[in-house]
Amino acid sequence: MTSLPDRRRRVVLADDHPLVREGLKAVLRQEGFDVVGEAGDGRTAVKLCETLQPEVAILDVAMPQLNGIDASREIIKACPSTKVLLLTMYQEESYVLAGLRAGVGGYVLKSGAASHLVEGIGAVCAGQVYLSPEVSRTVVQAFLANAQTPADPLSLRERQVLQLIAEGGGMKSIGAQLGISERTAETHRARIMTKLEIRDVAGLVRYAIQHQLVDLAPKTPLQTN
Repeated sequence: MTSLPDRRRRVVLADDHPLVREGLKAVLRQEGFDVVGEAGDGRTAVKLCETLQPEVAILDVAMPQLNGIDASREIIKACPSTKVLLLTMYQEESYVLAGLRAGVGGYVLKSGAASHLVEGIGAVCAGQVYLSPEVSRTVVQAFLANAQTPADPLSLRERQVLQLIAEGGGMKSIGAQLGISERTAETHRARIMTKLEIRDVAGLVRYAIQHQLVDLAPKTPLQTN
């Protein structure tokens, strides 16, 4: 495995599976990184980055409360010096392009070798963009095809509310998690339904699943060979 220079880098790690986090921590510590914080959901990851100001935040894409792509947006906005790298099982075009548009510096597949993660961290810390080889092909193919993904009709806050609704949250608990009133949460829900032309919560849940705001697929650990 290719090692970086001896200078230790402070990392916040976010993945909703504890066993995956343990495996990642072992890889990172072996390579001289300092894992200063870890989170099991996107909301906690944002708060940790705001508090700890790490050099790198490594986020899974599919996480509860706030998905990795929207969490990346918040981290980049609140912590300009923190570089964000997505570590995920998804290599589909929609995920990759959404991550890049959010401003992440790296997109690494868990199905790849652990060395890709180490190389990716080094690249994003140097101000470069790093993509796993399979992801690079996806981006090139999208560029050659002039791929255009439809504009998202929802705002960042509306996506956050929709994700929490799809995860089973009530308006009171959603308001508490987002720091808004229950009535404001209800207003967001009404606007979401109007924009999406959906009349019930079941329809909102289906939309969230179809648009990858929540995830039903099993996790894949990072390959260490």
